Amino acid sequence: MYYMKSLYYLIIGLLIVGISCDKRNEESDAFGNFSAIEILLSSETNGKILKKNIAEGTIVDSGEVAYIIDTIQNHLRKVELYARKSSVLAKKSNIAAEIAVLEEQKKAVENDLIRVDKMLEDGAASKKQWDDLNNKLLITEKQILKVRTNYTAIDAEMAIVDANIEKIEDMIQRAIVCTPVKGTILAMYAEQGETIAIGRPLLRIADLEVMELKAYFSGDQLPLLKIGEKVDVFTDDGSGGIRKFEGTISSIASEAEFTPKIIQTREERVNLVYAVKIRVINDGTLKINMPGEVRLVSLDNVL
Repeated sequence: MYYMKSLYYLIIGLLIVGISCDKRNEESDAFGNFSAIEILLSSETNGKILKKNIAEGTIVDSGEVAYIIDTIQNHLRKVELYARKSSVLAKKSNIAAEIAVLEEQKKAVENDLIRVDKMLEDGAASKKQWDDLNNKLLITEKQILKVRTNYTAIDAEMAIVDANIEKIEDMIQRAIVCTPVKGTILAMYAEQGETIAIGRPLLRIADLEVMELKAYFSGDQLPLLKIGEKVDVFTDDGSGGIRKFEGTISSIASEAEFTPKIIQTREERVNLVYAVKIRVINDGTLKINMPGEVRLVSLDNVL
């Protein structure tokens, strides 16, 4: 009889422990909401939208053309700058031609100076003739130097023109608005035919392939958390069931904060919690702001 009672109490005890463990395993350790890194793309130029190539909800690759903005004014400005550049180059050619003429004059004076120098030795020329030619040579050399200095001003003017051309080309390039990352178009704020200004929001895009669950843990749970550790993430499947995902802890807050009102933690008396971000591969069912629950795999293994 004693043996039967002992066996009975042992079975009851095991059942209680088993029920407690099952209850523990059904509890979540933290709660939060899913988010994604969103990018708000704004216009970098003024003009009329000539074409809109994509729509909300479209999944796009990085670099796809979303909008084409009118560039006619910038194009005309570019034509004007190239005409000015041709004018500057013509000035440079004129300077080169002027220097070439002076170089020929210098060469002629040098030849005359050589002849007079020989005639001076033979007594067929005077010292004044030699001095006049030598002075003429010095004056010609100074003229060449003076004309060469015009190259500095021309080069400076050319540099300004080239810089303005690059600026216009950059503005023309910015008129072709491309998606900055691979992702899903969450919203579009401008339509074809609208005239927009610099800074006008055009679209909002996010990479939804990897979602981030921001969950909140109490201080006594921190020793169980490590960056890179795997956790179980749960969401409602829409039909009363639960869908399970594998998540990876990507960051842990270094400072505590007050429990957000929308979060219900496992311990109702917890006032301060730590925000933990968990990366989850999206199978297409996860949405921004969708609630999620976290269960620590390591803690379940211990129990």
